Amino acid sequence: YDMKAQALVDLDDMHKKFVALAQAVPQEKYTWRPADGVRSISEVFLHVSTANYTIPNMMGTAIPAGVDPKTYEKSTTDKEQIVAALNKSFDSAHAAIAAMTNADFAKALPKLGPDANEGDVVYILVTHAHEHLGQSIAYARVNGVIPPWTAEAQKKAGAKPQD
Repeated sequence: YDMKAQALVDLDDMHKKFVALAQAVPQEKYTWRPADGVRSISEVFLHVSTANYTIPNMMGTAIPAGVDPKTYEKSTTDKEQIVAALNKSFDSAHAAIAAMTNADFAKALPKLGPDANEGDVVYILVTHAHEHLGQSIAYARVNGVIPPWTAEAQKKAGAKPQD
């Protein structure tokens, strides 16, 4: 089983969907949050970008200069900068996985636990993206934005787009 190939397929799908959703959400909605103390739309996108650096960092991948994990998610609300951040971070995460062999997935990472390995880190990376894609979809829909892939599927099926 080629775990590397499957991880890259999943990660690349998350990349495509995050960028499409970030592009579909109007700039004026980027500061929207469901409640006080909860991440805004921009903060969720930047949180995902941060994680695309910090999670592979557990395997030794360097965090780029200028990315401070403690402050990055609040660093901007500018849509264009956030889309660029998503692209750059997903490209970095993709490169980290692409540099691995399938054998690397079994490399021990004792600092994460007695039975932890690099494959666990890749699993955390992909599931983290999935988790926050669901959150971002909910945020978008509450703000009247249909995910672009859903709108496209509805259009192809001849259905009326649904919020």
